[in-house]
Amino acid sequence: MNSGIHMACQGNNKIFSMRNINNYSFDGKKAIVRVDFNVPLNDDLQVSDNNRIKGALPTINKIMEDGGSAVLMSHLGRPKGGPEDKFSLRHVVPELEKLSGRKVLFADDCIGDEALEIKKRLKPGDILLLENLRFHDEEKNGDEAFAGKLAEGCDVYVNDAFGTAHRAHASTTIIARFFPDEKLFGFLINSELESMDKVIHDSASPFTAIMGGAKVSDKIQIIDNLLGRVDNLIIGGGMAYTFIKARGGRIGNSLCEEDKLDMALKILESAEEKNVKIYLPSDSVNGDKFDADAKTNVTASDAVEDGWMGLDIGEDTIREYSSVIESSKTLLWNGPMGVFEIEKFSKGTSAVAKAIAEATAKGAFSLIGGGDSVAAINKNKLADKVSYVSTGGGAMLEYMEGKVLPGIAAIRGDE
Repeated sequence: MNSGIHMACQGNNKIFSMRNINNYSFDGKKAIVRVDFNVPLNDDLQVSDNNRIKGALPTINKIMEDGGSAVLMSHLGRPKGGPEDKFSLRHVVPELEKLSGRKVLFADDCIGDEALEIKKRLKPGDILLLENLRFHDEEKNGDEAFAGKLAEGCDVYVNDAFGTAHRAHASTTIIARFFPDEKLFGFLINSELESMDKVIHDSASPFTAIMGGAKVSDKIQIIDNLLGRVDNLIIGGGMAYTFIKARGGRIGNSLCEEDKLDMALKILESAEEKNVKIYLPSDSVNGDKFDADAKTNVTASDAVEDGWMGLDIGEDTIREYSSVIESSKTLLWNGPMGVFEIEKFSKGTSAVAKAIAEATAKGAFSLIGGGDSVAAINKNKLADKVSYVSTGGGAMLEYMEGKVLPGIAAIRGDE
C-alpha cells in the first residue's frame, strides 16, 4: 500500500479511503497534531502523571524520523474566560522534552501572528507546542474560522486524541475540513479503533461484557448495543441493585434508580430473548454508611436489610464472576463492582481485574475502559497483562454504543 491509502468501513458499511500513518511519509511536511496532554499537575505545576504524553510519542517520533516537523495542540483543564497560568501548557514542556529527548518550542497562543511565524520557521525534526486551545471559546464552539487559523502553515492534520473524539470541537473535527486529502489518525487512535472494532465486529465466543458503576442509565445504550453480540453480561456496582429490586429483591438503602426499574426488566427480558446469560450479584458486602469507617456485613444481594447498603460484591459472586470471565475468549470491562475508592469495598473490582488478566493469559482478548476499571488494572499492576487499556473514557462508551464520533468521522470521510 505504498500510496498510503487505507480501505475500511464503519457501522453503516460505507466504504471510504483515508491516509494510514503506518505508511504515510511526513518527509518535509509540517504536521499539526491533536494530542491529549490534559495531564494532572502537582502543586508546583509539574506533570504528576505522564502517561498521556507517553501515549503520543509513537506518532511524534514517526513524524520526526520521517523528516517532518510537529505542531502539537491540546487542551488542559477547564479554563473559564481566557488564559489562566495554572492551565498553561507551558508547564508540560519540560516533561515532553525529557520523554522525547528533543528541544520543544512553545507558542504563547495557539493562533495569531507569533504562532504562525514559529510554524513558518520550523525545520525537519522540530517540535512546537501551542498554548491551551481552551483559552479560546471558539475551540469548544467548533468555530470554523478558529480551526482555519490553527491549520495555517501546516501540510497535514493528524488526530491522535481519542479521548476528545466524541466532541465536535475545532481542533478535533472542524480542522479536518482544511486538509481534505491530508488527514489521518495517529498510532494511539488507530490502536483504540482496532481494539474496539475487534470487540464489536470480530469477537471470539464466549464473549463476556462486564458492566459496573453507579447507574443503569449511564449504561443502557451500551448494554442495548451489546445484547445482540455478547454471550454473557456480568453486572456489578450500584447499578446491580436497580436490577435486583426490579426482580423483587430487598436492597435496603442500596443505590437504586426507581425510574429505571421497568427499563431494567426490559433489559433482562431482551437478554433472555437473545440467549444472553445475565449475571447479577448473589451476595453483597454491605455498609451501614458510605464511608471508609462503615460497619460491614454480608447478605444475599436480594436480602439487604434496611439501614444497610450494598457497596461491593461478596465472595460467592467473586467466585462465579471469575469463573465466567476465565472461560471467556473476548472480554469488555467498563465500571467497578463496588465502591472501589474505599479499600474495604474494593475487593470485588480487584478480583475482576485479576480474573481478566488470567483469561488474557489463556488467550482471550480483553479491552478495559472507564476510569475506575483502568484504575483497578493499574492498582493491581496488570496493565501489561490485558490486551488493551482504552484512554477514551466517554469516547469509548459512545463508540461502543454505536454512535458516530465526530472526530473519527472527520478523518474517515463521513463527517
